Order: sequence, then C-alpha cells, then structure tokens
Amino acid sequence: MQTIGEFLKNSRIKNQYSLSDIEKGTKIKKDFVENIEEESWEKLPEYPVVTGFVKNIASYLDEDPKKCVALLRRDYPPKSLRVSPKPDISDKFVWSPKLTFFIGAALVVAAIISYLGFQYIDFISPPMLTIIKPEDQEVLTTRIIEVVGKTDPDATVIVNSQSVIIDQDGNFIEELEVSGKTDKIEVKAVSRSGKETLVERSVVVMLDE
Repeated sequence: MQTIGEFLKNSRIKNQYSLSDIEKGTKIKKDFVENIEEESWEKLPEYPVVTGFVKNIASYLDEDPKKCVALLRRDYPPKSLRVSPKPDISDKFVWSPKLTFFIGAALVVAAIISYLGFQYIDFISPPMLTIIKPEDQEVLTTRIIEVVGKTDPDATVIVNSQSVIIDQDGNFIEELEVSGKTDKIEVKAVSRSGKETLVERSVVVMLDE
C-alpha cells in the first residue's frame, strides 16, 4: 500500500509536474513539497499546516483531498515527534482581497484629502483677474467707456467703487462714465474668503468740450 508521500510523488510524476511546478501552482515551497514526498516530517511544520499543504497539492494534482488527508493521518508520526515550530512557509508575495481593500481605501482617502486641500487653497487664494479693456495708458475720447474682463465665477467685481454683474463663466462688461479729471480705472475682484485682487489702468481722457 502506498504511503502519502509515495502517492503524491507518483501522481506528480504521472502528471509530468516538477517540484517547481507544484510550488508555482500552490504557493508551497518546493522544499516542503519534497519533504512531504520523502515523508521527512521533522523538516515540516505542525500537523494542521501539513494537512493544508496536502489538500492543496492533492487539488492541484486532481486527486481526492479527503483520500490524501486520510493517508496522511495514517502515515503521520506520533505527536511526540519534534517538528519545526516556525517554518518558512513561503517567501513569495501573495496578493489578497484584503490587501486590495486596504489599498483601495487608502487611495479613496488620499483622493478626498487632495480634493479638500485643493478646495481650501482655492478658497484662501486671491481670485484671478484679467482686464481686456481699457488698455494701460489708453487715450479715451468719449465719456462712456467699456470695462471688459474676466475673473473667478464666484468672485465679486467692483469697478471704481461700482459693483459689476458677472456671468457664470466669470466674464463681465461694464459701462463707465469718465470725466476730464479721470486718470485711472480701478478694478477689484473679491473672493468668498475676502481675498482681493486689484488691477489698475492708467488712462488719458481727451474730451471735446
């Protein structure tokens, strides 16, 4: 009658598997596989661990795990046999669902923190402000001029102390009355947090009296 070691070894050879094939397919070190085939129990871990090894090897070889465990139970030495208390089961990295969960959770947390960080920086930063018209040092020959620009959509715009309406994209156009004494157009954008961006345009007003 075959022993468990002989049975597994013969099955492996019949299937034309090497010890390395078994190691790769079961994640059990080939030294342990060889020790089971040779029944070198003193070089193997505790009986429950060896039982798990035998089940995995049997399944990989398309053998009946219950039959193999029964053979192991018959052939395994008495409990008094001293075996390795801390075997090196495998030094290979194995990706597990638990690791996937923790990495996924960490990525979600990192994304949330990054988003909140960007939102905070955006909140405390002065708003963007671009003035298209008038240009600096522009000569004005009419009393009514257009002030055209762009800012952040949630900002407030004030032109020479006059509030301006902006559209959903932050664009604004405001008509402003000037006089011969006007020498500067002041445009201010104020964010929700109260941060300000100020742009000034020096102008030369030349009106026909």
